[in-house]
Amino acid sequence: MATVSIPKELAERRDLVAVPRPEYERFVAWQRKVKSAKMFTPTAVEKRALARARKRRNRGEYLTLDELRRALATRR
Repeated sequence: MATVSIPKELAERRDLVAVPRPEYERFVAWQRKVKSAKMFTPTAVEKRALARARKRRNRGEYLTLDELRRALATRR
């Protein structure tokens, strides 16, 4: 049986978490992947446009996908 010494600071704050190495390695790989992904940060103009679109959708002012396809097909 392995013996582990826990530093007093960690024991008092209860900050220690023990996980198997394979799970830890998967977590670290996932963290690297998430941090490397670019995050979308909308500009003020995009935020206003999104707010307007949400209001229109709530009022029922929108096209279904089929309606959009038909509208685009007739413009050709």
